[in-house]
Amino acid sequence: MAGSQDVFDAIVMADERFHGEGYQEGYEEGSSLGIIEGRRYGTLHGAKIGSEIGCYQGFAFAWRCLLHGCATEKDSKKMKALESLIGMIQKFPYDDPTYDKLHEDLDRIRGKFKQVCPLHVSFDS
Repeated sequence: MAGSQDVFDAIVMADERFHGEGYQEGYEEGSSLGIIEGRRYGTLHGAKIGSEIGCYQGFAFAWRCLLHGCATEKDSKKMKALESLIGMIQKFPYDDPTYDKLHEDLDRIRGKFKQVCPLHVSFDS
């Protein structure tokens, strides 16, 4: 009777052991795939943000060159707004993905760009 009980216990324990091993293997595989997917997503999202910031910076530098040397009060205000945008872009933490105010700063840059952009659409200067 004791021999049959040991066989039964071995079968029950094998099921639990295989369940535990399967869980562990699945967890490790899922963690590995999650890291890969997260890295891919982060790279793509970071590239989009970098491209957006680069576009704003190119716009600001181009207009700063075009307005350089203009002495009117209207152009002075435009230059001040451009310099503010350029300053915000230069302070943006490109190399710190853990920066907790990254999205807030990005929203401020977007807002400043929207403020500056209409100033330069007209070609009456």
